[in-house]
Amino acid sequence: MEKRADSDGEFDQQAFETECRAGIADWVAQNLGGEVREITRLERWRPQWKVTYAADGATRSLLFRGDRPIAGKHDLRFEMDVMQVLEKNGIKVPHIYGWVSTPKAFVMDRVETEDRAPGMLHTAIENPSTLSDERWQAMLHYMDHLAKLHEVPVSEFAHIQRLSKPPRTAREIALHAPERMYRIGEMMGQIDPTFEFLQGWLRRNVPEHRTKASFIAGDAGQFMSAGTEVLALLDFEIANIGDTHWDLACFRGRHPYENMGDIPALYRRYGEATGTEVDLRVVGYHTVGFLQLSAIAAKFFMDPNARGGNWIEGVLEYGSITRRAYEAVAELQDVTLDDDLQLPEPTAQAWEDSGLRKLMVDIQRLPTSSAFEPWERELLHSIPSFLLNHARYRDWFERETLADVRTVTGRSFDDLRSADAALSDVIAQGDPDRDEELVRILHARTLRFSMIAAGTAPNDENPLFHRLDPILG
Repeated sequence: MEKRADSDGEFDQQAFETECRAGIADWVAQNLGGEVREITRLERWRPQWKVTYAADGATRSLLFRGDRPIAGKHDLRFEMDVMQVLEKNGIKVPHIYGWVSTPKAFVMDRVETEDRAPGMLHTAIENPSTLSDERWQAMLHYMDHLAKLHEVPVSEFAHIQRLSKPPRTAREIALHAPERMYRIGEMMGQIDPTFEFLQGWLRRNVPEHRTKASFIAGDAGQFMSAGTEVLALLDFEIANIGDTHWDLACFRGRHPYENMGDIPALYRRYGEATGTEVDLRVVGYHTVGFLQLSAIAAKFFMDPNARGGNWIEGVLEYGSITRRAYEAVAELQDVTLDDDLQLPEPTAQAWEDSGLRKLMVDIQRLPTSSAFEPWERELLHSIPSFLLNHARYRDWFERETLADVRTVTGRSFDDLRSADAALSDVIAQGDPDRDEELVRILHARTLRFSMIAAGTAPNDENPLFHRLDPILG
């Protein structure tokens, strides 16, 4: 779809939104013989529109699922193709009606139930996710649906390019998704020592006995329900062929940003559905992989050249999710971590304080519209808010990080860049005897970053600091 520009050659968001809405109305009229009554753009990672239309005397709802600003060229069509295969195989997914060019999207039934939480940190901080008794029962039923999804033959997806060459060995199965994301991160210049260690750890600790490759949701646990009934499974943009225990790890990764309830109980239910006991240490391994992949992806949200997106969510997830990946490693290796860190008194930076606070005030005065929703203004406002905290605590963060690198390398450094280069050299050696000290300092690093983002010391009431729920005895 061609971008609209104003007279100065700049991208015109209002014109773009108007064109999207016109394209939606035209598609509904031509393909469903309906007349659009209402279009609402939803607060999500990507452009999505809830569409209400009338046809044959009835009112119905659709979801137009658009493309992420940071997505690959074929990612959106990949998800549509996967969902069509799942529907054909009796999996409860919304019916897919087809592809749309303007806007770039695919169309599916909108499941009529209460809107589920977006599963994003910036919303969970303001409105912590809750779990009703009925939703919990639906969660248990979802495990039965997940077991059925895992039984769909891998051969059913052979026509989808990304799934056409499934991994075969235990190593390929374990590392297929993390390696792909890590390579993308390298190409995007987003890999730092925290990711280097996690990737090395994953490579050194492959569960060699896991040799069965299955279709997996990739980001499991997302579904719509009404009462205790599961209505539809959702979100297959990172679906893959891999270990079913990767999907089980997703529950730990998403909880409690999106409240998943009693995680071990969910695993017991899955074991009952499949007739095979869940291997909790393998789930622990894939927890590291899932969180590593998610944290690298979060860095992509911070691409300043991507139109739309969610920059502040990338900041929050980078800090919190990466820290939780280290907590997953620590549980498997019985490493005790230090969560008792404190922020020092902030150091005022005169120019940053004045300029960023002015920016925050003026952003709150910006008018909103269908092309610039109130929630988008709040996301924009949160960027200078974070940068203000970063300016006030940056020197402390660098000083503490340099001290930690000195303990590992035995050398002193004048700046973080040279210290990180030396730390990367140590990590590249892959010495398991050094895992404990590296896990400790890198966990502390990510925790300090989260403290800067929050502007507080660790606080159990803030989802940003929620620890990963343990699953081992």
